[in-house]
Amino acid sequence: MSTEKNKKIILRLFGEGMLEQKFEVFDELIADTFMNHGVPNPGKGPQGYKIFATQFLKAFPDMKINIQQIIAEGDTVAIRGFIYGTHNGEFMGIPPTNKKIRINYFDFWKIRDGKCIENWVQMDMAGIIQELGPLQFAF
Repeated sequence: MSTEKNKKIILRLFGEGMLEQKFEVFDELIADTFMNHGVPNPGKGPQGYKIFATQFLKAFPDMKINIQQIIAEGDTVAIRGFIYGTHNGEFMGIPPTNKKIRINYFDFWKIRDGKCIENWVQMDMAGIIQELGPLQFAF
């Protein structure tokens, strides 16, 4: 599969799957053996990704994704961007704060035969917790 097709798979996953909440697209684009690394992993395959997506969308129901850069080489697609939204639902045990936040992230997707088989995610979790404000730091 070409690098341009691989990019389109990931853009569709974020656009239709996450933002439009058409979770059936996950069944089409995510392999049964899919593994998500680097974030709390609720399980493998499309069902595990649906749980992950649901948790994020419940916490930030007005979530938007801004992809600042997408690069592909071979079977790997890399993305850098940020997610922003209002914390209106529980997130990582933190009750809703109604604060608007921005989450910087980058991730690498591995694609085989038109389906995502692995994802390595790095999110600014310390920044999220700081923005939500449950921790107080003393200097």
